[in-house]
Amino acid sequence: MPKFKTMDDFDFKGKTVLVRVDVNSPLDKETKEIIDDTRIRRHAETIGELSEREAKTVVLAHQGRPGGDDFTSLLLHSKRISEILNKPVNFTEDIFGEEAQNLIHSLKPGEILLLNNVRMWADERAKKTPQEFAQTEFIQSLAPLSDMFVNDAFAAAHRGHASMVGFTEVLPSAAGRLMERELNALNKVKEAEEKPCLYVLGGAKAEDTANITEYVLSTGKADYILTGGVVANLCLHAVGIDIGTPNLKVLEKDNFIELSSKIKELSEKYGEKLVIPSDVAVSMEGERAEVSVSELPTNDPIFDIGKTTSEFYANLIAKAKIIFLNGPMGVFEREEFSAGTKKVFEAIAESDAYKVAGGGHTLGAIEKLGIREKFSYISTGGGVLMRFLMGKTLPAVTALEKAASLH
Repeated sequence: MPKFKTMDDFDFKGKTVLVRVDVNSPLDKETKEIIDDTRIRRHAETIGELSEREAKTVVLAHQGRPGGDDFTSLLLHSKRISEILNKPVNFTEDIFGEEAQNLIHSLKPGEILLLNNVRMWADERAKKTPQEFAQTEFIQSLAPLSDMFVNDAFAAAHRGHASMVGFTEVLPSAAGRLMERELNALNKVKEAEEKPCLYVLGGAKAEDTANITEYVLSTGKADYILTGGVVANLCLHAVGIDIGTPNLKVLEKDNFIELSSKIKELSEKYGEKLVIPSDVAVSMEGERAEVSVSELPTNDPIFDIGKTTSEFYANLIAKAKIIFLNGPMGVFEREEFSAGTKKVFEAIAESDAYKVAGGGHTLGAIEKLGIREKFSYISTGGGVLMRFLMGKTLPAVTALEKAASLH
């Protein structure tokens, strides 16, 4: 496990604490209202605990990217945090200027201040080392006003940005509750000490799937990869099955065809460990129709895995000890094509395995099926999730580990 300090290692009473969270949320394009506050609620635990422990809590966060439709002020985020915690959350449109500094100076124990979107500072995402970031005006303005730094932003842990890695160079630092919990849960999946370990990979992020499949099969971390969604269609195509023009066009449109040779190599090397559907469900004149893979190609779009595949997957799931789930099995938003996702997700929910799920569409399906409480852990991470499970370095975690030896 990573060797960093946690919130249990510090006394926060009366101390000024900078806490970096990731409350980046889906927004209504017109009103900029927050559509889904899941991440905000998850971080509220850390913010609330700091307040309860009488810290003077200064929150750092971002929303969107410069130039994007969702790039905006964090005013509404402050109001939502306040509603969740049922206590006032002060907000300033400033990030580290005179107004922000004065508000930090005036904070009393237990009070919370949210600074504005850190990505409004041009150098937040600059290509700099942690040491170089530590010398910037941003860090040099806020660090002297603070006693310690808490990083709770797991979903951004793969970003070596100023607010993620700069403060750890100059302040005692700890992982927040969400960061700590994410790393503990995902580390259990990554180490895969109990067997069999299954990765259930669906949805449309084919590139992530190709990379993680190669890593977990080559290292023996996973015993089987079960595929669904666009990912499964790519696998079928890669092993030489004609999936039909409409489905091929989807793969071409998203530039997934170029992954075919890699998927083919993995299939040839690992055989039955990379599991692809034996039947699929297509949209035939708007209705669900099941087709055996041996009967392909089809001129209809493939929108789900078939019943035989779903049952086969469920049987493998029932024997697993560890399961990682990322992506639905088909277009679950349409009732007639939700059967595969429902069967597989419910099989995972009912299994005795240690089960972790991640990804926005995955969470949406889990919520729709009402099975959230049956998962061991549900991650807030996106790209960082796959990166961690592939054993890649997360700059924010590396920074916390370094801080543990520095301060």
